[in-house]
Order: sequence, then structure tokens, then C-alpha cells
Amino acid sequence: MYIIAAIITFGILIIIHELGHFTLAKLNGIKVEEFAIGMGPQIFKINGKETIYSIRILPIGGYVKMLGDEGESTDPRAFNNKSPLRKLSVVLAGPVMNFILGIVLFAIIAAAKGYLLPVVDKVVPNQPAAIMGIKSGDKIVKVNRSKILTWEDFETEVYTSAGKPMDISYVRNGETRNVKVTPVKDAKDNRFIVGVYATAIQKPTIGQSVSYGFIETNSLVKQTFSFIGSAFKGKVSKNDFGGPVTIIKLSGAAAKAGILTLTAFGAYITVQLGIFNLLPIPALDGGYIFLFLFELITGKKVDQNKVGVINYVGFALLMGLMVLVTIKDILYPIKF
Repeated sequence: MYIIAAIITFGILIIIHELGHFTLAKLNGIKVEEFAIGMGPQIFKINGKETIYSIRILPIGGYVKMLGDEGESTDPRAFNNKSPLRKLSVVLAGPVMNFILGIVLFAIIAAAKGYLLPVVDKVVPNQPAAIMGIKSGDKIVKVNRSKILTWEDFETEVYTSAGKPMDISYVRNGETRNVKVTPVKDAKDNRFIVGVYATAIQKPTIGQSVSYGFIETNSLVKQTFSFIGSAFKGKVSKNDFGGPVTIIKLSGAAAKAGILTLTAFGAYITVQLGIFNLLPIPALDGGYIFLFLFELITGKKVDQNKVGVINYVGFALLMGLMVLVTIKDILYPIKF
């Protein structure tokens, strides 16, 4: 039951992403030939007026197939005959929908159970924060140049610090104080910490919940790009990332823990999907975005047939990477 709930949740995230592409395609007068959830052979389909709506056997993605998106077409409703700006709007819509969904889900979580205020409750002795004089009751208001509104904001700054000294501003008894703290890496979680914890919970209004949704999504984006940077520098191990098997396992565990935990995990995954699809890799939205920005800036149209070949190669490489990551998930599963 929990695995089924996890698959359904992941499917909803994919539908939201593809719905973004589909909606903007329709608004821009583009003919959509197929709206597919999943990859591989079809297991179910409905023939619409001009669009096939299908479910495919592998629950690892989806796509919106538009007329003229993989070759040249003379039809005025073909994707290739639209302006670069219109094509860019269609491609951007998918990741944007993922981020919007993340904001909505985080807002729902905040409204349901509140969020932690950036007020220190516990200070671990002999850790960086304690050594530099931070005490229980101190309210953290700024780290470097970033304003701190929630405890998650503060944690994000610590996690993404890469161990560099942080200028922390906090309020004690109405007086603002400043201190420089250097995070250390926690051997257990392999994350940077300063040795402070919070427990004060804010029960937000609707407006504050939406604001929290934006804040949490932005924090997650910053953490993800920090991780990507560390990966390119070779500072991550095989235990720091997972693929489809890990996602399903974690989703099942989240479902078992309760609806809010599953919602939080869904928010996390949808933001990751948005970021992943923005990477400038052929066959991903980011590859198309790079291409259409080039067309928009230079005014030169790229041969769609060549684009199709590049995307096929990119797709094959992505599928190969997916297979390798899946094998890694099986042979070296992440323990949680």
C-alpha cells in the first residue's frame, strides 16, 4: 500500500510537470500529438480529439509530443514554426510548474503544523556556536548578506557554507550582536553544522504559509546547486545520491510515516525534478532552453533535424545513466 501511494505521488509530480508543457503548447496554438505518463511501451491510452493520452510501463518520467518538435513540419500549428519566445515559454512551463507545486506543498505543510522560528533553543558544548558565545534564546536574523526568517533558512546557510566562516547576526535582549562562526562537518551525517538547535514553532497565517513555501523552495534550490557543485568537484560519494529504486523506497517510508511526511517528500522531489530538467543537457528541458535562447539572441534558426539527432543521443545517454544508477541502487543501497 505504501509503495502504491509512493508511485501515485511520483506520478502526480510528473503529471504536473507535463501539464505545464501541455497547457502552454495549447495556449500557443501548437498541436499536441501525445500526452504520456511514463516511458516505454504503452499499457493504456485514450484517443482524444487530436491528442493521445497514454500511460506507459516505466514510471520514470513522461513527455508531451508536439507536432514538429523532432523534425521540420510545414503545418502552422507545428512547434518548429513558432517563435523562439513561444517555444521557450512551452519548455520552461514544465520546470516552473514543479517549482509552483513545491511552493504550494510547503505552504500546506506550514499551515498544517507550523514551522521553526530562527530562535536558538539548545547549544551543544564545545561546538563552533558555543565557542563563539551563542546562547539559548538568541534569535538569528542574518547570515552573511542573507536575511533569516525561518530556522530552515539558517540551516541552509550552514549546509551550503562549505566550511567557510559565516558572519552571523543575532538578537539578544533587544540588542543585535555579530559573530564569525566556522561550521564543522558532522561525521555522522556528513553535513556542516555549528551545534545549535531550535524548537520554537510558529503557527502561520495563510499569507505566512505561502511566504514559507517560497522560502523553503528557494532554500532547497540553493542546497541542490551546492550539492551539484560538490559533485563536480568530486566531493560526494556513491552513498550521497540515489536513483529510481531509492526514490520509491524513500517515498514508501514517507507514506508510512504519514500524509504530511509524504507531502514534504513530494515537495522535495518536485523541486529536484524542476532543477534536473533545467540542466543544459540534450533531451532535457534545459537543453531546449539553451537552444531557444540561442535562437532568440542570434535570430538564427537551428535545423530541427539536427536537434532531433542530438536529442536522441542525449536521451540514450540519460537512459544509460538511469540504468547505471538503478544498478547502483540495487548493489549499494542507501541506508536510512
